[in-house]
Amino acid sequence: MTATPGGLRIRKWFSFLDETVANETGRKADGPVLHKIAVAAAVHNPYAGRFSRNLDRLLTPSPRLGQEFGRRLVALSNGTRIESYGKGCLVGTQGEYEHGNALLTSTFADPIRKAIGGAKAWIPSTGKRGGPGTPIDIPLAHKDALYVRSHYDTLTLQFGDAPAPDEIVVIFVAASRGRLHARLGGLRSKDAVGDGLH
Repeated sequence: MTATPGGLRIRKWFSFLDETVANETGRKADGPVLHKIAVAAAVHNPYAGRFSRNLDRLLTPSPRLGQEFGRRLVALSNGTRIESYGKGCLVGTQGEYEHGNALLTSTFADPIRKAIGGAKAWIPSTGKRGGPGTPIDIPLAHKDALYVRSHYDTLTLQFGDAPAPDEIVVIFVAASRGRLHARLGGLRSKDAVGDGLH
């Protein structure tokens, strides 16, 4: 295992790129194609198999983990602008769901916001417990205004050998635009300004 500067032990990094050029009925993209990217890490859970009221061994190093996620997301995007995002966790069977959430707080996410050029909106999040290969749907929403309907989306991911019982898979997903041919009205991406809660 390798260690991050914050002290978390990481066994494996994952990256994923999805490029959608036409929608489900075959209609070509209305503008740029949709790029979805994901970065994930299989992290050793220091609280596996036991209860602890204090989760600082996960909370304290999470900003350093966020910095590395941000660096990897920017590299994977290869210059493509990021418009939406989401996060999640898969907790191995010896851990609690709370352990995964400890790695997804704003202290983890804020360095990612900074890396992608800033963001104002709440980051949709999900998580669950499971073993290797467990699928998870990561929700996406606009990074600057939560209620931009065109950007509500998901990316389904699974990891063939993770999480081990004493691991947490931490996941962050980003996308370059909203759904192809979104046509449900509401706030538009180009009007997504203000406090991010419109």
